[in-house]
Amino acid sequence: MKIRRETRKWGKPTTVIEGIDDKDQDLSKLAKKLKAFCACGGTAKNNKIILQGDHRDRVRTFLVDIGFPSQNIDLQ
Repeated sequence: MKIRRETRKWGKPTTVIEGIDDKDQDLSKLAKKLKAFCACGGTAKNNKIILQGDHRDRVRTFLVDIGFPSQNIDLQ
């Protein structure tokens, strides 16, 4: 799984989480939990979760807390 920062329109930073198996996790529910945890907007589409703002470290700690193995999470 990769967590990376992208720059969108007008230089706005976004956090993109990709590589989550959608058979094991409901991406829309996970996106809703992440948006509430990071206090930001976002969406889940095309097997990616996109959050508004740079939240890479917070997303990593949240995913480890809910049971994802930390060695499988790649920060970029």
